[in-house]
This record gives sequence, C-alpha cells and structure tokens, in this order.
Amino acid sequence: MSGDKEQNKARLGMNTRLAHGGYDPRSYHGFVNPPVVHASTVLFPDTHTMLSRGQKYTYGTHGTPTTDALCDAVNALEGSAGTIILPSGLAAISVPFLSFLKAGDHALVVDSVYSPTRRFCDQMLKGLGIEVDYYDPELGTDIASLMKANTKLVHTEAPGSNTFEMQDIPAIADVAHRHGAIVTMDNTWATPLFFKPLDFGVDVSINAATKYPSGHSDVLMGLVSANAATWEQLSEGNMMMGMCGSPDDSYQILRGLRTMGLRLERHQESALGIARWLEGREEVAAVLHPGLESFPGHALWKRDFKGASGIFSFVLKAEGASQQKAKVSAFLDALRLFGLGYSWGGYESLAVWVNLSDRTIRKGPTDGALVRLQIGLEDVKDIQADLEAGFRAAAEIG
Repeated sequence: MSGDKEQNKARLGMNTRLAHGGYDPRSYHGFVNPPVVHASTVLFPDTHTMLSRGQKYTYGTHGTPTTDALCDAVNALEGSAGTIILPSGLAAISVPFLSFLKAGDHALVVDSVYSPTRRFCDQMLKGLGIEVDYYDPELGTDIASLMKANTKLVHTEAPGSNTFEMQDIPAIADVAHRHGAIVTMDNTWATPLFFKPLDFGVDVSINAATKYPSGHSDVLMGLVSANAATWEQLSEGNMMMGMCGSPDDSYQILRGLRTMGLRLERHQESALGIARWLEGREEVAAVLHPGLESFPGHALWKRDFKGASGIFSFVLKAEGASQQKAKVSAFLDALRLFGLGYSWGGYESLAVWVNLSDRTIRKGPTDGALVRLQIGLEDVKDIQADLEAGFRAAAEIG
C-alpha cells in the first residue's frame, strides 16, 4: 500500500507537491503547519530505550519534527534517499566534500564553480592532502582524460556561476561512475523543479536554500540530497561534523517551498524577457542566459532542463580595465530598483559586477564588464526603465 501511495504522490503536479510536501496535520493536532520544535536534549522513558536508542528522536542535532518535515518535502522533490540540512549553501558543498574525500584522494571540480567553493578546495582540501584539478565546463565525455586512479569525486554545476556554461551532466556522470567516482552537483540555479540531478546520474544534489526555497532574502540554509548508494556515508559524515540547520530556519524554508513554483514561473518569464531585450541593446556585447537560442549551451539546457530561473549575466561594452570600472560603476550606481548585493533568489532585483580573476581555464569576457542580474518579482517595465537609467549613466563615461 505504501508503494501505491508514493506512486500516487509522484503523479501529482509540481505545485501540488510543493503545497503538500512535509505536510501531515493529523500528526500535529490538525494544525496546517508543523510546530517549530526547539531541542538539544531529548528525554528517554527508561535506560533500555536510551542505550538502544529505541526512539525516533535522540538529540537535537539528529533531527526534530520540524527539520524532518522539511527533509520529507525535499526528498519528494529530489527523489532522494535522504536529505541533510545545513546552515549555509557553502556548508552544503563542503560537508559532502569532507564526507567523501580523504588524504590522497583526487577531485575534479568544474572551473565555472561558485567562487567560495574554489577557495574551500584550494585552501582546505589541498591543505588536507587532497588533490584538486579544475576542468572546462564543456568537456563532456572528454573528462575521462582527467580521471586518475585516485579520483573519488567529480563536482559539477550547471549552469556555471556567473558565466552560465552548461554541462553534459549525464555524460560526465557516466564517465565518473565507470572510474569509481561519485558525482556531486550544485543545482541552486535550477532547483529540483527545473532539473532533478539524481535522475541524470548525479549521486549528491546540492541546493543553497538561501536562494529560491527561501525566496525572501532572510534565511541562510543549505540542503544536500543523496541517492541510496551514497546516503549512509553522507549522513554519517555530517553527523561526525555536528552540522545541522536550525528549526526556525527549517520552518521558514518549508513555508517558502509552498510558493516556490509560482515565484519561479514569474522569475523565469521576467528574466527571459529582460534577457531578450538586452540582446537588442547596442551597449551590450553579449547576454549569458542558457534559455536564449543564441547561447552556446542552449541545446543542452533545452534537452535536460524544464525551465530557467531569474539570474543571468550580460557584458557591458567597455575597452580596457579603467573604462570597464568607470562604466560599470556608473551603470550600477544609477540603478534604483536593483539592489547592489550578493546572493539572489529573493523577491527583489539585484545587480553585481562579477570578478572572474580566480578562473584558471574559463576566463572572463575581454570586450566589457560582466554584470550579473537577479530579476525579481517587480513589473518588467519598471525593471527595464531602471536598467535604461543605468545605460544612460554609463554612456556619459568617455
């Protein structure tokens, strides 16, 4: 009967699953939302139960009804055997790395990776005696040439941070598995609504819930979901590090999931509209958005992904470092609706000048300054008017 119930859930629409994931009012006296359970100590009824750990909850770091509700909802979205909750997106990357790698191992990391991930690899992993090499995001099956006898992990991210290169995830996963390595993926851009990594050969799916699951720029959280083959090792590694997310933040993320599908539809529609509009601007050298037919990775995106989120980049035309700095500063400082800030995935539009100086293979554009935009939930005409003000300010720079 339980198998039939799970199959019925899988046939439900995405927004229905978002509305009902981790939803069990009968377990909470009929209240629609689960209670926020704050806990460190959990009491046992007797010595036997305590010694045998014969009850569901044993200590606050091992889970509460609040965190379990979020994990249940995420497992339903990811199709995963289990999910861990961590206090940030970066922790959601570092904990799997530390769980699956040891001194003497080798890891391959995509060169278009989230820059704090590179810093963690270069300073923490290498300091622990773990080899790390970076690879071109468009390498595909040719990644086989980089695999070593001690390669234990291949980290992917698609689209890539800031420059949005697409990766052939199924091809890379197939090569990695044939060489005995596991595959992790930072799937924050697409979320499991637009791409389900575990369905494409990835072993561990990583999501910075700080972004779209939160949706309101006020919660820090990372989610890591694993398939059956890797779940036990991930869970044990996390438990040894004592990492966990708070019940209050878990409650906020669970609430954010209820509207994530509707918000992502708006983010997608608005961002694609703005991206197409930017393609026609003479001030713009290129628009980096996988959903655009002109983008080099568009075919891969269309083949594997069900949608696009609200973040992409464009190249503001400028010659030389000094002009780039002057033009992009004038452009950004003239914006009023766009906030100048890091992160993304909230309801508000954001803009940032991207620094790609840490890249080793996939260098930044040479024909201008790279500007990353997070298109929020504002009206598109107002977003366009704000960007036009930025272009006018940049045009005044000689």
